[in-house]
Amino acid sequence: MSPCVQFPLEEEYKKKTRITREDIKKFRDWVETQPHLPAEHITELDLILTYHCCNRSSEVSKQVLDLHYTLKTLFHNFFKDRIVDDKILKTFSYYVLTPLEARAYDESAIVYCRLLNTDVKNFVFADAIRAVLMLVDIWQYEEGTWPGFMIVIDLDQCTLSHIARLDLQSVQQFLYFLQEAMLLKIKSLHFLNAPSFMDKLMMILRPFMKKELLDMLSIHQIGSKTIGKFMPIEGLPKESGGEYKTLQQCTNATVERIRNAKEFFAQENKKRVVESKRPGKPKTISDIFGGVEGSFKKLDID
Repeated sequence: MSPCVQFPLEEEYKKKTRITREDIKKFRDWVETQPHLPAEHITELDLILTYHCCNRSSEVSKQVLDLHYTLKTLFHNFFKDRIVDDKILKTFSYYVLTPLEARAYDESAIVYCRLLNTDVKNFVFADAIRAVLMLVDIWQYEEGTWPGFMIVIDLDQCTLSHIARLDLQSVQQFLYFLQEAMLLKIKSLHFLNAPSFMDKLMMILRPFMKKELLDMLSIHQIGSKTIGKFMPIEGLPKESGGEYKTLQQCTNATVERIRNAKEFFAQENKKRVVESKRPGKPKTISDIFGGVEGSFKKLDID
């Protein structure tokens, strides 16, 4: 597999997003007025992804772009020093984190996630999230905007011991970033093979989920095929009842994809805010979770 290549901008503008070069020029002009933002490293595709996920609202786009890079600066567990080294490649080898080739029936891109290595001591939630966010960044770089985004989390092989290792700070930060600052349109979230202790998992997650995300959540019982209402079942990996690659093949492909993205992440690491240059007061994590931010990015609007 060769090094990753950005999706061509001319092809991106041909998509049915109704985003114009003039829209993005105006957005760029605003970015250049914000001394704390890494304007010289923010690409045209970054701006398109932001404008698209905010339903072409210039005001919401400004807030989300600022929050996106602010959180990437503050949430160290997920975003500090993202480099492709042996540690991150080992993390990727513990999980199946894979883009599926199939699309959902609403044309959403689908990411499929599950444990591959079931040894509880290898499960570190913050590391798993760090990995999946790296994958999504490189995937968007290669494919540009999607009409929507569908998350499938297969809980097969997940035990109460795994749930006990979830740390609340990482859960809170991830769900906040997912709902408020990811540069994509989340359309649905699915838990496959829901275990008997699913209620315990939901007790941890629910306090950090907005009503819109809860409304998008579908829980599928062990062995059920109800996911077929949302996507073609044959698009799932073989061990999950589909006809796609095996779980190990999925993981091998993702590890190779990340291995070839060293230069991408060398550049991505430069996209961080400088709080000392922010007009007004610098932002801190306590500001973020003190009710100052959020609520402007709608999850369910087309």
